[in-house]
Amino acid sequence: MKTIGHFIGGKHVEGTSGRFADVYNPATGEVQAKVALASQAELAAAVANAAAAQPVWAAQNPQKRARVMMKFVDLLNRDMDKLADKLSSEHGKTFVDAKGDVQRGLEVIEFCIGAPHLLKGEFTDGAGPGIDMYSMRQPLGVVAGITPFNFPAMIPLWKLGPALVAGNAMILKPSERDPSVPLMLAELLQEAGLPDGVLNVVNGDKEAVDAILDNPTIQAVGFVGSTPIAHYIYHRAAETGKRAQCFGGAKNHMIIMPDADMDQAADALVGAGFGAAGERCMAISVAVPVGDETADRLIEKLVPRVEALKVGPYTAGDDVDFGPVVTKAAKENILRLINSGVEQGAKLVVDNRNFSLQGYEDGFFVGPHLFDHVTKDMDIYKTEIFGPVLSTIRAKTYEEAIGLAMDHEYGNGTAIFTRDGDTARDFASRINIGMVGINVPIPVPLAYHTFGGWKKSGFGDLNQHGPDAFKFYTRTKTVTARWPSGIKEGAEFSIPTMK
Repeated sequence: MKTIGHFIGGKHVEGTSGRFADVYNPATGEVQAKVALASQAELAAAVANAAAAQPVWAAQNPQKRARVMMKFVDLLNRDMDKLADKLSSEHGKTFVDAKGDVQRGLEVIEFCIGAPHLLKGEFTDGAGPGIDMYSMRQPLGVVAGITPFNFPAMIPLWKLGPALVAGNAMILKPSERDPSVPLMLAELLQEAGLPDGVLNVVNGDKEAVDAILDNPTIQAVGFVGSTPIAHYIYHRAAETGKRAQCFGGAKNHMIIMPDADMDQAADALVGAGFGAAGERCMAISVAVPVGDETADRLIEKLVPRVEALKVGPYTAGDDVDFGPVVTKAAKENILRLINSGVEQGAKLVVDNRNFSLQGYEDGFFVGPHLFDHVTKDMDIYKTEIFGPVLSTIRAKTYEEAIGLAMDHEYGNGTAIFTRDGDTARDFASRINIGMVGINVPIPVPLAYHTFGGWKKSGFGDLNQHGPDAFKFYTRTKTVTARWPSGIKEGAEFSIPTMK
């Protein structure tokens, strides 16, 4: 049985805690590896390693750090298929989707090549008599990233790219469910020229997370995962004086207006709702058609599309729309919520509760499900299912539809499909949600904009990637400098003022 350890000080090291977690092949249900779970002492040793390496790295000018990112981009492109294959084998998503996972992370690294510009401060010449004033953006020191199972390449890259190029050292604690790709990224960064110890990958569970939060050397924590854990980490980080950005769960609504292109809307819903088996924080899990006629037309379009979806292992190639969910526990929870929807009165229009894939009966496959006549008091509406389940909740008016999205506790992403520009502009202006799509079902911003949800989907002042990432991973120092002109006027005892 393969054993997966940590990456510390520029090399792979075995775990010493004696504790391990199983890493499954989601398609077969078999355990394919054991991953070491770090102790507090192991985490502390990694932090000490990072703290020793960080000053030398930070002392390199931004252009030299950016050149490491340039080389890293080349290596990511070189090993794209290798990374995607390993990602699929541990996560279960299709090979094409896995390549997209790597690609969307790579794009953030491309943005990081512009660090010399993004790290520039401000300067005021002649702020007062003989006085200049300027600001500097300086790294925090040692920072940490705690990343989820559903994007084992993209989100680690979102965290480590800006943090490292800004001059910090990082402790990356990836999900123990699919830990191999983050370790591969660390290897590639070392090959790209990152000094040993600047990035340490420490696998672990809650013990490692708490050790990160309690370690006084770590200055900031970036997290993506469920809302309860996001809130826990944000609260604990605040208690210990750490900077934190914590992103949690989602329940993303897509509003379909009567004037929408119904084929376009149906295709968008199927892709956004069932891609990656629904294991995306930006998945559309709630369709909100406005008016019963719109709803009936939409359901008529959706049913054959959902029924035609092909579920299978990533090894089946392009003939698969989505693969298994990540664990048996995830599968059981999804089926439990589906059953609750039926019991609470929703109409299960496409029912695949008895889905079984021949030859992969022990895999964690869940067939696609489509609900109609969902109401906002049902568990399947209130809860993030994180599976291949699309719920349809009918709204009588546009105001009712927008109110559903605005009243929900989550505010990660949303979309509207319409041909009317006035409606689209009103929606974008009024909606209290962080990322908005207009005829775009999954409005994930490109790397040079920022990604982040509102309400219980996000905790913290600054978002991920884009300019916000460089603000998060640096602190501003403002310098006021006076260079006397040569005229000596003696000491001043009153506070300086403009004259």
